[in-house]
Order: sequence, then C-alpha cells, then structure tokens
Amino acid sequence: MWARELGFSQIGVAGVDLSSAEVGLSAWLAAGFHGDMHYMAAHGLKRARPAELIPGTVSVITARMDYLPKAGIADSADWQARELARLERPGEAVISVYARGRDYHKVMRARLQKLGERIAEHVGQLGHRAFTDSAPVLEAELAARSGQGWRGKHTLLLNREAGSMFFLGEIYVDMALPPSEPVTAHCGSCSACIDVCPTQAIVSPHRLDARRCISYLTIEHAGSIPLELRALIGNRIYGCDDCQLVCPWNKFAQRSALPDFDERIGLSNQQLQTLFSWTEDQFLHFTEGSAIRRIGHERWLRNLAVAMGNALRAAQESGVVASSLKAALLTQSQHPSEVVREHVQWALHQSGLSAAHPMQTAD
Repeated sequence: MWARELGFSQIGVAGVDLSSAEVGLSAWLAAGFHGDMHYMAAHGLKRARPAELIPGTVSVITARMDYLPKAGIADSADWQARELARLERPGEAVISVYARGRDYHKVMRARLQKLGERIAEHVGQLGHRAFTDSAPVLEAELAARSGQGWRGKHTLLLNREAGSMFFLGEIYVDMALPPSEPVTAHCGSCSACIDVCPTQAIVSPHRLDARRCISYLTIEHAGSIPLELRALIGNRIYGCDDCQLVCPWNKFAQRSALPDFDERIGLSNQQLQTLFSWTEDQFLHFTEGSAIRRIGHERWLRNLAVAMGNALRAAQESGVVASSLKAALLTQSQHPSEVVREHVQWALHQSGLSAAHPMQTAD
C-alpha cells in the first residue's frame, strides 16, 4: 500500500549474501569491460557485499518504478515501433526514453527514503539507507534475487508483466526480513537484443562490454569517441534503447504512475542542429532537473557532432542538400574544447567538407 502510494510498481526483499556473484563481477572488471568507469574497479567486491558498504545491513528491500511516460510515446500500443522509426530519421535527435523527464535519481531516492521512514515508524527503530544507481550496489542482481524479474541477455532486468522499462532502487536495512522468491528466466532462445545492438556491445548472453555500448559512450565516456564506433551511433545523442525496443517482453511495459517522467518540452522531437545551437546557459536551463545535465555542455556538443556527421553522410548518400547541418557545425569549429573541435572536424569530413576550408559550403 505505502509503496503504491509512492509510485512504486513492486517491492521485494533480498538477503545480503551475494558471494556467488563475485566471480562474474571480478571477471567483468578484469576484462576491462567497465571502461572509464573507474569507480567500479575502485569499489571492487564491495558492490557484492552490502554489509561492507553499510555495516549492520542484514536485508535489502528492492523496488521497481515504471518510467514509460503516460503521454507522448506511450499513448498507443505501437510505441516500440514508433521509437524505432526515430532512428530512421537522421536529422532527429534521439534521447533515451528514461532521460526525457525528471532525473530519476532524485525522484526515486526521495521516495525510497519516504518509504524507509514509513517502515521505521511502523516497526520502531530501524537503520536504513536508500540507493538508486548512486553507490556500489549490484542493483540488477539484488532485484533478480528478490523476485523483481530475471536478467535478460542484455543484462537488464526483465519482468513478465512490465518488460524492462523501469528503474531499480534499494533500501538497505538492519532488520532481518523474509526474502522474496526469485522468478525463472523467460528469454528462451530469443536473441533479439544481441542481434540489434548497433555496436555489438553484448558480446555474449548476459555479458556486456560497456566500452562499446552507446549509452556508455554518450554518457559515461568523457573523451573522444572511438572512430570505428561513431558511424554506428547514428542519431542517438544520449543513451540507447535499441535492445529494449526489440524485446518482446516490452509489449507489456507499464506506463508510469508519476508525471515526473513525462517528456519535457524541448528535449523530444528536436532536430540535431536545434540542440547543437544551445549555448551552455541554454543547455543548463533546458536540462535543469534532468539526468542529461550531468554530462555537461562539452559532451552534449560532442554527441551532437557525431550524430550530425552521421546525418550528413546519410544526406550525401541520398543526394539531399545538407547546408544547414554544415553551417551549424562550422559555428563550433573553433570551440575551446579540443574534444568538440575534433568531433566537429570528423562530422564535416562525412560530407567531404573540412573545417579548415570553411568556404566549401556548397552542396
């Protein structure tokens, strides 16, 4: 009852013995699949040891929160096809569905804290701490062990009644609670998520090389995006939903109970050059309260430059005039950031135009 009132879709309970997950975590880190996310290696096995992260923890309350917006993309049953169609419009900027509304870290953590406080009021003294993608926590593992769903081949959690379009959060507590029963996996022989991945980041079932993942490259990675991966990014400027969009289970994805995740005006259905024209002040204004703000204006321009280069190449192949894209890119050819300048230069080269020769603007 309390959880539903706060917007959560499901609650479960997991124990704190995650020792069986340590081998896989260690192997993943040893392979370097975490890329520039050095904090993962720094935390090491603490991620699989809740009682080391928060001493005294004996149980973990897990929570799911659906984020598919009520309006916009989710107003009809074919939302997956509609989202996939965006990828066929090179000039349109595509932002991952989860990031089009309010920053989920703020929304979910605040509500988890309220839930913990309500439980504490009911049971008396209770040590508790809430997390959502904000500490060394094996969120998907804990969620799977507590019956929230099973790990899909893309490593995300899947639920038979809700697909994978939801956020996960936890409350570490110092009270022993009866654990929930885990559920069985239902991916079968399906490999749609593996097959669709543009950069082949899912190297095998349940094994993801983050260094190739578009979500990692556009959000977590701070430097230059590898040349061989840029063309594969297409028009995705923040995150990537491809593996979720083709998953059969997401036909059951549930609409969010909260207006926080409704799509923001200014972030959806925008053309690349419109977003590329934002000054840093405009970027900060339009992304206030959004998860997007954390990447900063420099990475924002870098991501957009890559997408614009891909749009230029697509235009070149179809014979479409792309003067506006070129003109927009040239406005940032002397940007103070070396990373931005380098990606702008690459983008211009996709149409045979170099920033070193700004007079070559004719198509």
